[in-house]
Amino acid sequence: MTAVNPIIIPLQEFGRLSTSVHEATTIEETVEAVAGFAVGSLGCTAAAILLGKKAAQLELAASTDDTFGKIVAADPSRGPYRDAFGSDTAVIIDNLPAETRWPDWPPVADPGHGLRSLLVLRFKVADHPAGVLVAGHPEPAAFDVDEEAIAHIVTRHASIAVAVARQQESLAEAVDARKLVGQAMGILMERYGIDDVKAFGVLRRYSQQSNTKLRTIALELIVTRTLPGLPAAGGGSRVYPRPQP
Repeated sequence: MTAVNPIIIPLQEFGRLSTSVHEATTIEETVEAVAGFAVGSLGCTAAAILLGKKAAQLELAASTDDTFGKIVAADPSRGPYRDAFGSDTAVIIDNLPAETRWPDWPPVADPGHGLRSLLVLRFKVADHPAGVLVAGHPEPAAFDVDEEAIAHIVTRHASIAVAVARQQESLAEAVDARKLVGQAMGILMERYGIDDVKAFGVLRRYSQQSNTKLRTIALELIVTRTLPGLPAAGGGSRVYPRPQP
C-alpha cells in the first residue's frame, strides 16, 4: 500500500457500493455505478468505463468526471487500454509524463491535464472481453498491488452487473417487440379482414423480403398506418408484402 493513496474501506461501505452496481437496471446506469464504485473503493479521484467487443472498438461509456472522461476518450483504442484489454493483469502507470511505453498516446504526449497515475483493468462478460476500467489520480505512484487487487473485485462485480443489465434490456426489447407486432397485426386484421395467422404472415414475409427487423416493420405500420407495397383499404382482398428490390 502506498503512503500517497491509502485505502481503508469499511466493509459496510464496500457492500453499499457493490449493491449500487447490482441495483442498476440499464447498461448506462450500470457502468455509471461501476465507475462510482471504483472511486469509492480504490481511492482514485476519477474513474471511467470503456466498452467494446474488441480493443479497437473501445468507446467511453461512463466517467465520474467530465475532464477525466475527455482525457480517456481522446484515443480509447490505443495505449494502455489496448494492452489491458488483452490481459488479465492490470496496466499501472506511475507517472504519465515520464511514460515511455506509449510516447504518442495523447495523455502522455500532452501532460497538461494534471494526471500522474493510471490503473487500467479489463473485465469480461460471459467469458469474453467486454471493456476496461480506468482509474486516475493526480499524484504519482498512487496505485500498487493493493489497488490492483481491489480493482479485480470491482471488475468482477462489473462483469456480473453488465451481463444482467444486458439480459434485462434484451428481455425488455423482446416484450416491446411483441407488443408492437400485436398492434400491427391488429391494424392489418381490421383493415383487410384477415385473421391473426395471415396478419403475422404478412409482417414476417415483409420483414424477410425487405431484410428489416420485424419490430421495425411493425413500428412503421403503427406510425404510418401503411407499408410500401400494401394496397390501400378497399383496394383488394389480398395483402402483398413489398417485393424485394
